[in-house]
Amino acid sequence: MPAEPVAPPAVTDDDPGGRTVRRLVAVVALIAVLPALYLPGLNHNFLDLKIYMSAVDWWRVGHPLYDYVQPDRVQGELYFTYPPFSALLLWPFGLLKLGATVTIFTALTVLAVVLTTRWLVSPVIARHHLPRTFTLTAAVLLVLAVESTRETITFGQINMLLVVLILADLLFAVPQARRWAGVGVGLATALKIFPGIFIVYLLATRRWRAAAVASATAAAATLLAAAIAPRDSWRFWTRELWDTDRVGRTDLVGNQSLFGLLSRFTAPEKPDRLLWLLVVAVVAVYGLWRAARAARAGDALTGLTLTGLVGALASPITWTHHIYWFVPAVVLLADAALSADSPDEVRRRRWLVVLALGTAAVIIYGMVTFPDWGTEPVRTRDPVDFVQQNGYVLLSLLLLVALPVRSRRPEENSGHPEEKSHQMDRPPQ
Repeated sequence: MPAEPVAPPAVTDDDPGGRTVRRLVAVVALIAVLPALYLPGLNHNFLDLKIYMSAVDWWRVGHPLYDYVQPDRVQGELYFTYPPFSALLLWPFGLLKLGATVTIFTALTVLAVVLTTRWLVSPVIARHHLPRTFTLTAAVLLVLAVESTRETITFGQINMLLVVLILADLLFAVPQARRWAGVGVGLATALKIFPGIFIVYLLATRRWRAAAVASATAAAATLLAAAIAPRDSWRFWTRELWDTDRVGRTDLVGNQSLFGLLSRFTAPEKPDRLLWLLVVAVVAVYGLWRAARAARAGDALTGLTLTGLVGALASPITWTHHIYWFVPAVVLLADAALSADSPDEVRRRRWLVVLALGTAAVIIYGMVTFPDWGTEPVRTRDPVDFVQQNGYVLLSLLLLVALPVRSRRPEENSGHPEEKSHQMDRPPQ
């Protein structure tokens, strides 16, 4: 009798070939989804970058930098709102064609996403023995799918440059007590002010030298800009910085700060400043207290993530592309869930998984990509409006309370004596 054909081996979890196929399918699926997520944002057409470059061109021919204005159908008038040091950084790009500048900004943003995602995810991969290439690839694609990244790319923003400076400083330079620790935070602060919250974090964690270096770096960059453009610098720091109307309507849903939340209750009027300051004070004190505790426990990533969320909530204007800090929050939640392996931690693991997946779903769908909020002042009229209009604010507040502080592994307590003195700020490896 002829021999019966031999059936191919079944694909199981122990089959390396099967795992490879599933991973390839997952990566291809993520790549296929990205165009659909980016399509609505293409109408931004690099608007912010165009405003930057038009303002710099206006400045180059002798006009006051902060006199530049561009009409906008939603917000009325848009201006150059960054400190003069940012204008100096943008000056060389004015010598290029706009298309070349767009290409450079987009490429640098993608490169920054790859670099920072590797910094965040590599320790988790090593700790839990995850497949390195697949995990990194999937993580990068997921970060590219997040609304803050999409808005950064399609508006032509510089947010990821700031993230690189901050993470390089607070994950590496500061924990290792490098001589240049604080420079990254200082430069980021000089470029966009918002990162100044991380100088407060350095003070709260008693990193006195790094806080001093950061402050000195920010001051030096600001004074350099003042020496080159004294009138524009004086005008910015004495007048334009305090005018929130220059950066757009505060009631827009894209403004996911506490001031934005309050503005949507009072629109078209501005909310009471004293009430806002009181709310900010409570949130900032609690959030920075938790951040300092995380740093003392040796979890630098949780500390800086909490600080980033505090800064986003406290700033009068926090557009959706500013809130990168949900990304490390998801990494932290996933890491804590993978570490909860004892029977007593099953319930905690479920909670962490739900929070990680829920956070990821919210920040990928986003607040402004798909909903149409119109052009009229946005009012909060009922609880449904409140939740829909303030998703990122509410999520930030939840994470301030729920983000776990990871415990140090015993093997991390060894090393050079000089390193031990600074281990409390070092993220788990």
